[in-house]
Amino acid sequence: MASAAEQLAANLNFSSFAKATELRQRIWFTLGALIVFRLGTYIPMPGINPDAYASAFDGQSQGMLGMFNMLAGGAIGRMAIFALGIMPYISASIIVQLLATVSPRLEALKKEGEAGRKAMNQYTRMGTVILAAIQAFGIAAGLQNSTGVVTNPGWFFLASSVITLTGGTLFLMWLGEQITSRGVGNGISLIIFSGIVAAYPGAFYNTFEMGRNGSITIFGILLFFAIIAATIFFIVYMERAQRRLLVQYPKRQVGANKTTGGESSHLPLKLNTAGVIPPIFASSLLLLPLTFLQFQTNAPQWLQTITIYVNHGKPVYMVLYGLLIVFFCFFYTAIVFNPTDTADNLKKYGGFIPGIRPGKNTATYIDHVLTRLTAVGAVYLAIVCLVPEFILNTYGQGFAFHFGGTSLLILVSTTMDTVAQIQSHLLAHQYEGLIKKSRLKGRGR
Repeated sequence: MASAAEQLAANLNFSSFAKATELRQRIWFTLGALIVFRLGTYIPMPGINPDAYASAFDGQSQGMLGMFNMLAGGAIGRMAIFALGIMPYISASIIVQLLATVSPRLEALKKEGEAGRKAMNQYTRMGTVILAAIQAFGIAAGLQNSTGVVTNPGWFFLASSVITLTGGTLFLMWLGEQITSRGVGNGISLIIFSGIVAAYPGAFYNTFEMGRNGSITIFGILLFFAIIAATIFFIVYMERAQRRLLVQYPKRQVGANKTTGGESSHLPLKLNTAGVIPPIFASSLLLLPLTFLQFQTNAPQWLQTITIYVNHGKPVYMVLYGLLIVFFCFFYTAIVFNPTDTADNLKKYGGFIPGIRPGKNTATYIDHVLTRLTAVGAVYLAIVCLVPEFILNTYGQGFAFHFGGTSLLILVSTTMDTVAQIQSHLLAHQYEGLIKKSRLKGRGR
């Protein structure tokens, strides 16, 4: 027999959406905030010669800048005030999570509930300011060293650029938090999502233009879109996959003739706990030599040799990319999921996995299951991210960034998360409607 929640979920339709006034307001707020973000990607940073910068960026768009430009919604290609995007905030949050595994003080904060979460968020914000200021100074110094890009080089340009770019990142951080609290979905993910989606019309146009010019056959275009559709289906299937561990709670005697408890629930373990972090980190590390070489006029010979082999589509790049994805899958999963803490929480509330003793044995069992799941998830991520690299060898550099595994992972994951939140809001609205109806019936009696 279906539960009440399942019955409500089955009855969700457009009429229930039309009645959910609060949900509509949240969606409009989210759309408005994303429009503000898109407008900011077109506001240029002061002191830049647009033509000189465009020619300089074209020669460096295949390195790490190309990938970050995709995540920033094209703001780096236009050197807009949002050129740093939201990546400093993501990097700061990962660093704070890493420090929490080695710092007893931060680890204790994680266990303090809402107060600890607010303190961790504050550390993340401070880390964002530091990382954004450092990256902004590096970008400003690099632009100043490029011939003709900066109209009036000097300390004033460096200071104004650092303030502008850092302020842009902090505004995006605030905007993302507002979307999360007052809108629908994860604000940070939606900002990255909108930046990637904004590049798709141009990418589709270039694809059909290549077909019109004869660079790609009609069969090649159809095969290309078929691979994209199959990749999206594969991502949805794997992202929804999870292993559910049965958790049993013992019965408890309450009073003389009443017993409570005895229920069973599930501990869900996702196949891909690390999300999109592994491919982002792996591609960033591999693109670093190429990006560094593009900023150097007299680069050492060993760096040029490494760049030749570690380039898009090369066999060495493929192998290293896959290995780094696997490594970061295990590394990041170990950071975000602690089997010992999970086992302690189960023991604290009287839960246990049937056949496994509570405490250390439960933690060992959960770690064993999670390791096997992570191995499958790492292979899945490697396949999704390496398939576009083979397409890259045939159709050129632009497809790797716009239709690559990393961008599709972000798009699909964000879409699934947003749809799930919309459904939860609709369910809550229907529950409120049922409660009101029951109260009116009670008064009528």
